[in-house]
Amino acid sequence: MKLIVGLGNPGEQYKLTRHNIGFIFIDEYLKENRINDIREKYKSEFIQTNYKGDKVFYQKPLTFMNSSGEAIGEAVRFFKINPETELFVIYDDMDMEFGKIKIRKNGRAAGHNGIKSIISHVGEKFIRIKYGIGKPESKDKTIGYVLGKFTPDEKDVLKESRKKIFSLIDDIKDEMSIERLMNKYNTK
Repeated sequence: MKLIVGLGNPGEQYKLTRHNIGFIFIDEYLKENRINDIREKYKSEFIQTNYKGDKVFYQKPLTFMNSSGEAIGEAVRFFKINPETELFVIYDDMDMEFGKIKIRKNGRAAGHNGIKSIISHVGEKFIRIKYGIGKPESKDKTIGYVLGKFTPDEKDVLKESRKKIFSLIDDIKDEMSIERLMNKYNTK
């Protein structure tokens, strides 16, 4: 069993913003693979699929970023998912350059409110797939930056990243170990 979550905020005004990178990658992956049986369950857009006899769930919490853990916690408890090995969360990271990918087995929130919320509902041990979005010029522009739209250069990088993220999701579904995933996808 695997639960693959993309973090973001619901609503048109947030749709193609840096903070919604998790939603963007999940949406594109589902579209590419013609998976479209989306339902509203567990305070989220939720899809259950079967892959080689295994259940694979995709989730986009509709609770807004800062309360993502509520939705994820509901699904984790209902399906008895082991967060340490079966919960994968894709989200934005301002401390990494744009387009960089880093997978971690656990850790702290590092200031990310969505991750803080997940930790409060399922604990620190879950697999994080961080996608670098870079930083604004100054801290007082942080909110505008994370909720801002992509630049033309960033859109080009996103197109390349899309292939890596799709391959990563496929490898997760194919039971690649976390260590091998980290060796393959963590960019230097």
